[in-house]
Amino acid sequence: MNTIEAITNRRSIRLFKNDDIAKEVVEDILNCGRLAPSAKNRQPWYFVIVKGEIKNKLADMMVAYTLEHDDTIERKKLNCASSVNPTANVIKQAPVLVLIFREKNDNWIVGDNLSIGACVENMCLRATELGLGTLWIRDTVYIAEEVSKMLNHEDMELNCAMALGYANQTPTMRPRKDLKDLVEWYDA
Repeated sequence: MNTIEAITNRRSIRLFKNDDIAKEVVEDILNCGRLAPSAKNRQPWYFVIVKGEIKNKLADMMVAYTLEHDDTIERKKLNCASSVNPTANVIKQAPVLVLIFREKNDNWIVGDNLSIGACVENMCLRATELGLGTLWIRDTVYIAEEVSKMLNHEDMELNCAMALGYANQTPTMRPRKDLKDLVEWYDA
């Protein structure tokens, strides 16, 4: 599979098979993330791989968060209920969850976030090439501090996560905007 095929075939997977993934395959995918470009070459990503009970506990923490904030003004503002619980179910299904942390440093938030985005996309594309499915997860933001404490990384911030496994679905590509609607040219 070439790069264009991986970009074209990549999908957000929400149904996974129960099959485990070899550690070497996970490390191959992480290595592709590590090779991503980063602002000022900071390479701000730090990977924590969770499986089994720890992974499921993290998903349960997400559901507990939505229950705790069920009728609050805060929850209504966040509108988190529509995605957090289904995402927690995906996390429980996927055999591997990659947590991506960054050091706490307010001076680098934008650059680090952009860099981590490139890192995660590299991992998603490599996983696609290897016949695996991924789901890039933002909803861990609601429990980021608790997860950092639970995993003894209080000096770091949980940026996002990526569910990883063999897909148990073949979703079609979701609609994309036309390029002509996204590009403006100036040539002087």
